[in-house]
Amino acid sequence: MTIHEVLELQFTPIAPEHIQTLEPIEAESYPDPWSAGMFQQETENAMSRFYIAISDQHVVGYGGFWLLMDEAHITKITVAQSYRKQGLGTRIMDYLIEQAEQAGAKTMRLEVRQSNTIAQAIYARLDFKVVGIRKGYYARSREDAVVMVKYITD
Repeated sequence: MTIHEVLELQFTPIAPEHIQTLEPIEAESYPDPWSAGMFQQETENAMSRFYIAISDQHVVGYGGFWLLMDEAHITKITVAQSYRKQGLGTRIMDYLIEQAEQAGAKTMRLEVRQSNTIAQAIYARLDFKVVGIRKGYYARSREDAVVMVKYITD
């Protein structure tokens, strides 16, 4: 497949049978990956809206948020390494924004590694604004997190 082909994506809520597939994607993507237990919690948490992105029967990414009153707090967004640089991160975020709006969220909030300028640029294109820094937020690396918010009310 060339980078110019657009993958057809289907989204499905996370289920326990997805966890084994997500673990290697998670491990290749983060210095402090989520454990199987953390993904399992997403399947059981009533506040969680967590989705798997599938193309041609392959998991290509995933993302989710917790709906806390009228705020959607993004907990994770990940694209599998072999599918990066094809706009999938933006497409997953668009889906999460749509789901948050449908759930009644007025704002969306996220933290992103200060060194992850690619993700920050994607979020900025989606109208997320920097509202602060969380010093030493990431446990293993002690890296700071950039806090970003999107207001989705009209």
